[in-house]
Amino acid sequence: MKYKYKELVKIPMRKDPFLTEKWVQDLLTKKPGLLGFGDLEVREVERLQRGGGRLDILLIDPDSLTRYEVELQLGATDESHIIRTLEYWDIERRRYPQYEHIAVIVAEEITSRFFNVISLFNGFIPIVAIQMTALRVDDDHVSLVFTKVMDHTVLGTDEEDQGEPVNREFWEDKSSPDMLKLVDRIHNIVKEGDRGMELNYTKYYIGLHQSGKVKNYVQFNPIKRRVTFSIKLPHSEEVDSMIEEADIETLPYDNGFGYYRIKIYKREDVDEYRDLLRSLIAKAKDSFWS
Repeated sequence: MKYKYKELVKIPMRKDPFLTEKWVQDLLTKKPGLLGFGDLEVREVERLQRGGGRLDILLIDPDSLTRYEVELQLGATDESHIIRTLEYWDIERRRYPQYEHIAVIVAEEITSRFFNVISLFNGFIPIVAIQMTALRVDDDHVSLVFTKVMDHTVLGTDEEDQGEPVNREFWEDKSSPDMLKLVDRIHNIVKEGDRGMELNYTKYYIGLHQSGKVKNYVQFNPIKRRVTFSIKLPHSEEVDSMIEEADIETLPYDNGFGYYRIKIYKREDVDEYRDLLRSLIAKAKDSFWS
């Protein structure tokens, strides 16, 4: 069988009457995963800002509660677009300082001037640059490709900013007593290899502490019907293979803080994947103390 190959034609979106910024905005609102950040939720579109401007899209990670301030630009990045992206990011982080905020600039062309401007901030602003390319597949179909050309730099660690301390009842109300029982079952696996490690309840996650010192080589984020169990390990093919072979449900790797994230729904999940969880916890512990 012979295959016919057809060259894809790049479309300058700024000159196309149909591929408008509103079209891109509507597409990303329906499918925010196209940006490559994982399973995000759309919090608001055209979010009004102080001074009268509007943020194109506000996305939120339902597990880590990280917020992504997304600004769109047809054509190449320019000074006003860069400044607007940073301004809206700054407004949002000042308005909601309890969350991590990441500025996201999306444009057809990420220019060298953009990199020159961002380099002046020397990593103090967490910003992601994504280049979008429209390709004509045939007369009736267009493919829009998003390529991350610059990722954000982690500005701190969860050990440095735990958030306000809370008690167990806070999390039982926020999630449910059943989800806290799942946390306990996984915590028991942690204590098999580290008896002195206790749960540390903070406003944004449940971590670990030992003799009052934060030791977050694992974390828990319970919601109403699920616990996200996060294991702090460098991203590696070895760990990827372990998780894939176990066929356990996961969230995308957290590049910001360096966590593998596993979804736990019921006690049977803990029992079924106990060996995997024990191995990953042991690796995280060894990596943390090394």
